[in-house]
Amino acid sequence: MQLKIPPAIMMLFFGGIMWTINNFFDPWTLSVPGSSWLALIFFVFAIIFGVKPLIQFAKKKTTIHPHTPDKASSLVSTGIYRLSRNPMYLALLFLLISYGFYLDNLTTLLPLPFFVLYMNRYQIIPEEEALTKRFGEEYKKYKSEVRRWL
Repeated sequence: MQLKIPPAIMMLFFGGIMWTINNFFDPWTLSVPGSSWLALIFFVFAIIFGVKPLIQFAKKKTTIHPHTPDKASSLVSTGIYRLSRNPMYLALLFLLISYGFYLDNLTTLLPLPFFVLYMNRYQIIPEEEALTKRFGEEYKKYKSEVRRWL
C-alpha cells in the first residue's frame, strides 16, 4: 500500500482551508444558532470515535498505523467497528465538522466532501485491499455488513 499523505496531515490541511474560507471570504459567512453546542457535540463524537478504536486495537494487540494495514494481526469487528469500518477517519471528519461549527460559519463545511473523497481514494480503498489480502473472506463478510463511514 502506498499512502500519499497521512490522514492527520490531510485533516490539518482541510482545517486550514476552512480557516481560510472563514477569514478571507467574509461575505459567505452563514451563521448557525447554537453553533457552540453543535461544535461541542461533534467534538465529543470525535473523541469517542477516535479513542475507542485505539483501545480495541490495543486489546487485540494489532497495529493502528495507517501505513501498514497489511501488518494487522487480527481483524477488529466488534464494539465501535460494528457502526463504522473506519471510526478513526470518521473521528477526523467529526473534528473538522466541529471546527466548522466552532468557527460559526456553515460555508467552512463545503470542502468536507472533498476530505471524504480523498480519504476514500487514497487511504481507505488501499487499506481495504490490504485487509482483504490479509483476512480474505472474513474481511469481505465484515465489509458487506458494516458501512465504510457510518
